[in-house]
Amino acid sequence: MLKQNLQFKLSQKLSPQQIQLMKLIQLPTLAFEQRLLEEMNENPALESGKEEEEIYEKDEFDNEDYDDYEGSDNIETDDINIDEYLSNDETPDYKLQTNNYSEEEERENPFASPVSFHQDLINQLNTFILDDSDREIAEFLVGSIDDMGYIRRSVQDIVDDMAFTQGIYTDEKNVERMLHVIHELEPSGVGARDLQECLLLQLKHKTPNQDIALAMDIIENQFEAFTKKHYDKLLQKYGISQEQLKKTIHEIEKLNPKPGGSFTGNNKITENIVPDFAIRINDGELELTLNGRNAPSLHVSKDYQEMMQTYKESRDKSNSQKEAVQFIKQKLDSAKWFIDAIKQRQETLFVTMNAIMHFQQEYFLDGEETSLKPMILKDIADMVGLDISTVSRVANSKYVDTPYGTKLIKEFFSEAMKNDQGEDVSTLEIKKILQNVIEEEDKHKPLPDDQLAEILKEKGYPIARRTIAKYREQLDIPVARMRKKI
Repeated sequence: MLKQNLQFKLSQKLSPQQIQLMKLIQLPTLAFEQRLLEEMNENPALESGKEEEEIYEKDEFDNEDYDDYEGSDNIETDDINIDEYLSNDETPDYKLQTNNYSEEEERENPFASPVSFHQDLINQLNTFILDDSDREIAEFLVGSIDDMGYIRRSVQDIVDDMAFTQGIYTDEKNVERMLHVIHELEPSGVGARDLQECLLLQLKHKTPNQDIALAMDIIENQFEAFTKKHYDKLLQKYGISQEQLKKTIHEIEKLNPKPGGSFTGNNKITENIVPDFAIRINDGELELTLNGRNAPSLHVSKDYQEMMQTYKESRDKSNSQKEAVQFIKQKLDSAKWFIDAIKQRQETLFVTMNAIMHFQQEYFLDGEETSLKPMILKDIADMVGLDISTVSRVANSKYVDTPYGTKLIKEFFSEAMKNDQGEDVSTLEIKKILQNVIEEEDKHKPLPDDQLAEILKEKGYPIARRTIAKYREQLDIPVARMRKKI
């Protein structure tokens, strides 16, 4: 049976220039400068500095033979759902992971060490006298250590992997023996299979005394009671005073649970954050400035314009000359478009941040986080007449220097909840109050989530216990049992 269906599909195709503009908008200052350098290297018709006069103008070559190039199109950004066209673009959700670089930007570490974490361990191995077989095993073990300093695989898996991938045939006994060598390396605790072994290795490297001996016994034999903070059980088990247990636990708390993470030469990225905006208070009024590095002076190359003029005046217009002039015109149009795009980027950044500043005026004047009003992307998008995804790109990747420190712009956004007066209050305000309540609690008897909910209710914020738990987790605050102090 033959069926006929009539389907209508509404779609909007973006020009390459519109996509590039969106990508320019999302770039923070440092990444933008890098993008600018790349464009200037690729396009000789684009030059830095100011030009007194622009002689490039519409002429007889602006005809259909060259109109395939879209560089002269006006760039429209309103009402564009850009996300589906940018497969590698930064996710435009201000609630997701913070990142001062877009995903396609290659990051540079301004404080990179010339020696990596693993190379440092290999260098330490070179101080040990090992035969070739043992050295191969030891180096393979170093390669199995993750960035936190742990070996997360069983000895049997390591033996099998060495045989299959390296052609190194050994047994568990030899691997265990070389593992003891790895455990002698610095930082102390590196090469441990789990947290318990990591802490024990560090304690064994300390100068022995009564507290260290007790700490080792607790970690080795009462690890579960320690991690769950069952201090009464530990006091009863060892028959010691509270003060002695407190000193012992203090020794354990000084240990590093992530020995690899503390190494300054590892592969972690150290971001050099440059504020994209600055807000200052002048005579009680807020003043916003855009980092001047976002507003470079650029102009179209005069030499390239003169080449176009020479061709225009030439009587002999061969095919090769036409091809050359088409290339020149493409470069000129591209340079002209890029200069216009930078100006649109500047305007978009400024009007968006200006709207955020005025929306959160009370906070920027007094610096109290409880002054932050509920604010979502749509609020700002409606104020400035831009698409939500465009506002998101500004908020998710830019920083602003305020009298109260440098802040990621997306941190000013939050949802609204009702207080007991029926007024809208920011979830940021509630989180701040919750954090203050927890900071002021008796650490010997920390408050469980249901009691925290009751306290906030008394303060005028009727919030369910599960919401308290969610906010506590977002603040990276552990449950009451884990906050307990002896």
